[in-house]
Amino acid sequence: MADQPDTNATVQPVTVEASSLRDQVTTIKRALVGSPVRKWLVWTSVGIMAVIVATSIGQVLLNRWNQPFYDALARRDMAAFLHQLMIFAMIAGTLLMLNIAQTWLNQMIRLKLREALTLDLIDQWMRPARAFRLANAGAIGVNPDQRMQQDAAHLSDLTTDLGVGLLQSFILLVSFVGVLWQLSSGFVFHFNNWSLAIPGYMVWAAFLYAGIASWLSWLVGRPLIRLNSDRYTREAELRSSMVRVNENVDAIALYHGEADAKRRLEIDLGTVLGAMRRIYTAQINLSWVTDTYGWITVVAPILVASPVYFSGDISFGGLMMAVGAFNQVHSSLRWFINNIGGIADWRATLMRVADFRIALDETDVLHDKEKRIEFGDNANGSLTFEKLQVASPEGCTKLADSHVEIHPGERVMITGEPGAGKTLFFRAIAGLWPWGRGRIGLPAGETLIFVPRVPYLPAGTLREVLNHANGHAPANDADISAVLAEVGLERLSSSLDRVGRWDHELADDEQRLLGVARLALRQPKWVIIDEAMDAFDGPSLRRVLAMLEKHLKGAAIINIGRGQHNTQFFPRGLTIVKDSGAPALKPACVRAGAIDPPPRGARPRKE
Repeated sequence: MADQPDTNATVQPVTVEASSLRDQVTTIKRALVGSPVRKWLVWTSVGIMAVIVATSIGQVLLNRWNQPFYDALARRDMAAFLHQLMIFAMIAGTLLMLNIAQTWLNQMIRLKLREALTLDLIDQWMRPARAFRLANAGAIGVNPDQRMQQDAAHLSDLTTDLGVGLLQSFILLVSFVGVLWQLSSGFVFHFNNWSLAIPGYMVWAAFLYAGIASWLSWLVGRPLIRLNSDRYTREAELRSSMVRVNENVDAIALYHGEADAKRRLEIDLGTVLGAMRRIYTAQINLSWVTDTYGWITVVAPILVASPVYFSGDISFGGLMMAVGAFNQVHSSLRWFINNIGGIADWRATLMRVADFRIALDETDVLHDKEKRIEFGDNANGSLTFEKLQVASPEGCTKLADSHVEIHPGERVMITGEPGAGKTLFFRAIAGLWPWGRGRIGLPAGETLIFVPRVPYLPAGTLREVLNHANGHAPANDADISAVLAEVGLERLSSSLDRVGRWDHELADDEQRLLGVARLALRQPKWVIIDEAMDAFDGPSLRRVLAMLEKHLKGAAIINIGRGQHNTQFFPRGLTIVKDSGAPALKPACVRAGAIDPPPRGARPRKE
């Protein structure tokens, strides 16, 4: 199969525009609407709404139960007391089953929401060339794994918990506002010789009390949005640093770089701990508000209703019924106060996930004001370059000849000075870098196979690696063993069905030889190579050229590299030149809110 293009590209300059909450919510909504599990989400949402409504009815019945129960206690009426206990058992049993059903539905919504979000992000990320372009779109393309795995999971959990809680609070509020209004309609305050009746007195008291507390909680807790976003960024940097160290342990050991790696990891850990300290400080400040409010709430409903009770206008049972209704209304209104920390966390996570998806969409239109290379098909089956200029931030890469035509079966060596933009030219032919001028004519009806400097070896069995997206019938064992023997990897013939990380198990030269074996098995008609041949020494290079001569007879092979390896195999030569005086690629624009900074020390990569 075709080796995939190398993802280490020159970093484009990118400007950043902040996305709004509306943009973020609309983006996530669009992802869910297009999800294959959307019907499941709809039905579970309907189910949990029905369960919450039934629970609210049960809560209303339980609140009404308060008055006869406490009045029976006040009268010391044992028969009525036992009767009320039987009623309580039926109501409580029903509520218990509803609570279990709600818990199960909650978990299923959380599971399906994560499935929908993650599948959508993976689908968007794996669109042709998107992952490559996103990686070069600036800070928003850093650590995409965390955004798709950890952040999407966290957003699903928070959205489910907060959404279900908000729905439950709203339904309870609707259910109990009328009850509390009715209970407090007869509240009359007596002052000396005159009386004052306030319609819905306890309802207004609950709204005022919760409103003041909500305003104070938001005022103190709002910084948590930015602090949580910053923490997730620092966590991503730490994890990325650890992954880099783990992937380069050989080089670190050879250079005795353990002390420097340790120092960098400690610095990254320090930034994480600093971000966590700032969050904890903000949470402590928020606790002063919420905990104080919580303690006052213990006695607040009794204090509100006590003047009416002491005036003798309601019984003790009526007082407890009013207090219960007040607590239900108040608990619904204090949803915001109880969840201010979670809301801030949800807001920060939403920014990271939504901005990542927005960036995935917008990578297709990066540099939309820049001119693009025209692509077309050539009916005669040739590959042509007509006045081709590949734009980059550093200038323009082009061929020395303005018109080039390569015919089927030709073998061409394209060379250039260091920094001329050979890999950029390779990516332009592959369509990964479309910015520039001129035209690339592709052979009609043919598939071009691109071989980067380091081949892509997917995780799986060696047989799957060699047949990866082959487009043909899988090669048989005899053919695979013969090709492996030709490239000097016959020892792998016994490991065809072993699962492994072949990019870790094999040396760089062995990976390149495996890429050549894959070409030999596929036998394409057009092959374009980017500096992969430069890494082979004399004997290995002769072996590779002999394989290409044997298995790719009649195929057009274009090798982009540093010099002429074999003029007999590559009789035709072309030259890439750099025009630094040409107009440079202008900065692109990506909307983003929670932006990860690029890894420490990252610099634009040049050839």
